[in-house]
Amino acid sequence: MAIHLVDDRWDAQFDEALRDDNSALRIICPFIKVGAIERLLDHKPNNIRVITRFNLADFAGGVSDIAALRKLLDAGAKIRGVQNLHAKLYIFGKGRAILTSANLTAAALSRNQEFGMIAENEPNIVNECRDYFSNLWNQAGKNLQRGQLDGWAERVTSHNLLDGAAREFGNLQDYGTKVGLSELPSSKVPQAVAHASQSFVKFGGYSNDRRPLTVQTIDMVKSGGSHWAVCYPINRRPRRVRDNAVIFVALLTRDSGGTADIHIFGRAIGMEYKEVRDDATTSEIRDRSWKDRYPHYIRVHQAEFVDGTLENGISLNELMKELKANSFATTQRNAASGEGNTDPRKAYLRQPDVELSQEGFSWLAERLQEAFETYGKIPQEDINALDWPDVASN
Repeated sequence: MAIHLVDDRWDAQFDEALRDDNSALRIICPFIKVGAIERLLDHKPNNIRVITRFNLADFAGGVSDIAALRKLLDAGAKIRGVQNLHAKLYIFGKGRAILTSANLTAAALSRNQEFGMIAENEPNIVNECRDYFSNLWNQAGKNLQRGQLDGWAERVTSHNLLDGAAREFGNLQDYGTKVGLSELPSSKVPQAVAHASQSFVKFGGYSNDRRPLTVQTIDMVKSGGSHWAVCYPINRRPRRVRDNAVIFVALLTRDSGGTADIHIFGRAIGMEYKEVRDDATTSEIRDRSWKDRYPHYIRVHQAEFVDGTLENGISLNELMKELKANSFATTQRNAASGEGNTDPRKAYLRQPDVELSQEGFSWLAERLQEAFETYGKIPQEDINALDWPDVASN
């Protein structure tokens, strides 16, 4: 009999538990991502029951995936929803329970510092955990039906395509059952950012027309339309970007002394590119003539921008100077393999974007958050007042 305290690599603990006993799996978890679910289902667990959140705002924000719920239903799981759920409890077979801070996301299971306890062959503790699950399950309403997910997915996509306007109409609906739990205050960093599995710096501007650091960020958002989309050149459809990737919005700059740099002044959550829907219309090209050369979109939502001037943003030069080959995904892989380019300054030449390594993402996310706290953000009402696309015409 044993109780273990663990603070990292929960993915290995879950793998071991399912290898030892996959006869039944009980999950209480607010946020569930498809990658983490696929890993669990590789072990072919039986008799799966899941209690999670059915708040459409979670799916729209990218902290939880409708696709993950589809995968679970395909595996025969029964799923129920509870409003304002925060507990994370996992019960494997008959003899093991895990109580942890970790959600079912790749970040929580393999990268974050998440603390918790594993009870193995401790009948009293495991039975109490099982009783807790059963009591909550009995309060959690009806089982999720596959047809519900189609409607949810359509509503979430519509919300994200019209992010600014949608915010004016209040929160998305929560379909979970009320069981008396209260919502906790949100953290400073959005969950969608903290749990992103992919991140990019998207470059704007031209190398022969770099912007001075005295330019106001709101003017750059207004002229570029980066509050609802970032644009890619006509011969470069952005097929690498997946749903819920973090997009850091950047502009080519030059300071008063003539030093060239790239300044990151915002971030948003990206949506996977879809042909036609995410190609500039005639009217959009008429409004911004440069879109005839940059007609392909990664649409974004939950965009946030540093207030003030570009100087308040984050220097890409500083990131590369500190992290070197670990700045970007490609240079980090090349350094590990001993082959290919490892110089981050050469990795993004003539590219519309660059994918960050996990270290690069963490470094940039932390410093951009500090910039938000120091200089503030462009007010949401100012973002909502900008132009928004007519999605019905796309």
